[in-house]
Amino acid sequence: MPPGNIGYDDTPILPNFPYRVHDGNRPQPKVIAPPEPGKAPSDAVVLFDGTGLEAWEAVKGGPAGWDVQDGYMQVRPGTGNIRTKEHFGDCQLHLEWAAPEVVKGDSQGRGNSGVFLMGLYEVQVLDCYDNPTYPDGTTAAIYGQYPPLVNACRKPGEWQTYDIIWEAPQFDGDTLVKPACVTVLHNGIVVHNHTEPIGATNHRVVGEYHPHPPVGPLELQDHGDLVRFRNIWYRPLKGYDAE
Repeated sequence: MPPGNIGYDDTPILPNFPYRVHDGNRPQPKVIAPPEPGKAPSDAVVLFDGTGLEAWEAVKGGPAGWDVQDGYMQVRPGTGNIRTKEHFGDCQLHLEWAAPEVVKGDSQGRGNSGVFLMGLYEVQVLDCYDNPTYPDGTTAAIYGQYPPLVNACRKPGEWQTYDIIWEAPQFDGDTLVKPACVTVLHNGIVVHNHTEPIGATNHRVVGEYHPHPPVGPLELQDHGDLVRFRNIWYRPLKGYDAE
């Protein structure tokens, strides 16, 4: 019998589950503390809290060479991309970024960086406030593949948010069994809704899938612009009733 009066024991069994409809014996959702503004949820893995780059390394080897000040990290042009030491697969990812307040350049030459999921699949970072570029390279595009549904950019220098739900691709040996899937919210606006990338990100060619492990690092791009990042965290996603 379910404990107290919180469920039923005479309802039909749900398809694909060992539980009944409204089953009081089904495991309860884990209780977490939702985040305060600028903070991570209580069950999140914090990748950058504004104090240091201990969780990061340079893609080309050695410590991450970007600058940290006033609660944010900033690209140091020429030091190269950085990536997390921790690897992950399916996840909810949150980060905040800001393009330089002083506007220089246009199109792809203005506040350019990138968020590479698993080090392979890029969500574009770019200052596209009153700055047109090729659509599949616009801010929050799945670079080279899908433009965002809308351009939700704030003004240069203002902080912007990405909230990303990521499902990693699945392989059986060399065969792609299930493509990746991503939902992206830019400043709280859905700009990709359950979109399947064509493959790993590339420039001026069609992306392709190549077998890789089920987990990978988060990578941030040094494209030569002084882009800032802060409040980066992720939550691994698990199936229903998982411990």
